[in-house]
Amino acid sequence: MKIAILSRNPSLYSTKRLFEAIQKAGHEAIIVNHSICDLIIEQDGPSIIYKGEKLTDVDAIIPRVGASVTFYGTAVVRQFELMGAFSAVHSQAIVRSRDKLRSLQILSSAGLGMPKTAFTNFSKGGEKQIIEHVGGAPLIIKLLEGTQGLGVVLAETRKASQSVIEAFHGLKARIIVQEFIKEAKGADIRAFIVNGKVVGAMKRQGAEGEFRSNLHRGGKATIIKLSRAEKAAALGAAKALGLDVAGVDMLQSARGPLILEVNSSPGLEGIEKATGIDIAGAIIKFIEEGVNKRPMKISSQ
Repeated sequence: MKIAILSRNPSLYSTKRLFEAIQKAGHEAIIVNHSICDLIIEQDGPSIIYKGEKLTDVDAIIPRVGASVTFYGTAVVRQFELMGAFSAVHSQAIVRSRDKLRSLQILSSAGLGMPKTAFTNFSKGGEKQIIEHVGGAPLIIKLLEGTQGLGVVLAETRKASQSVIEAFHGLKARIIVQEFIKEAKGADIRAFIVNGKVVGAMKRQGAEGEFRSNLHRGGKATIIKLSRAEKAAALGAAKALGLDVAGVDMLQSARGPLILEVNSSPGLEGIEKATGIDIAGAIIKFIEEGVNKRPMKISSQ
C-alpha cells in the first residue's frame, strides 16, 4: 500500500523513522508537506494537488501536523479522509487535542485526574479570584497556544501570580491557571498510545532548577513501568479525545496520576531512545490493521 507521512520537515527524527518503518514493512512511503497542498473541492469530489500533480492512490496517512499550522494541516487531513484514505490520527481528534481548554474540559467530563485548572475572561480585578480557584500560589500559568514548554510560567508567590496574570491579560493573551503539583519534583511521565495500548512509557526529569520536564528544555528521559492507575489514566485520556496515536503527559501526585496534556503528534525520538521500543513499527502495524478493516468509502464531515 501507499502511505503518506504529512510532514513539513523530512529530516526530523520522527519523519525519518516512520519512513523507514513503512519501507521495512514492504509498503511505499512518501512524504507530503501538508502546508503546500492545494485542496480542490468540487462536484466530482475532493482532491489534492501537490507540487502541480494530483495525489492519488494514497491508502493511509500519518499526520505530523505542527501546532502553528493546525487549521490548514487538519483541513488537509480531512481532505484525505474524504478521499478514502485511512488516517492514523483523525482530523477531528487533532482539533480537539490542540485546543488546550477544550481538551481539558473533555478530560474533566470523563472523570480523569488532572491538576485543578481555571480559565477566565479578561476581567479587571479577576486575578485574585482565579488564584484562589486553584488553591493559591505557587501556581502554573500557561498560554493556550504554547508548545514544548514555551509560554509556561511558574509563579511562586501570590503577588507574582497576580502580576503575571495581569500582564498576560493586558496583552489579551488567553491563559489557563493550574495548581502546582509540588511532589512531582519537576518530572512527568509520557505514555505513548497506539491503537488502545500503551506501547512505551518514559519519565522525563527537568534540568536542575527547571520545573518544566520537556526534552526541548534540557530534560532527561528514562524508561518507566506504569502503575495500573497510570496506564488506565493514559488510555482513558486518549480514548476521551478520540486519539488512536497519542502521547499522554501525566504528573505523579499524592492523589494519583494527573493528566497534563494529550499530544496528537508526539515525537518518537525521546520515547524510542529511552525505551528501545520500535514505536514507529507499532504505528505501521496499526495502519495495516486499519486499512484492512476500513469500509469501502469513508465519510467524515
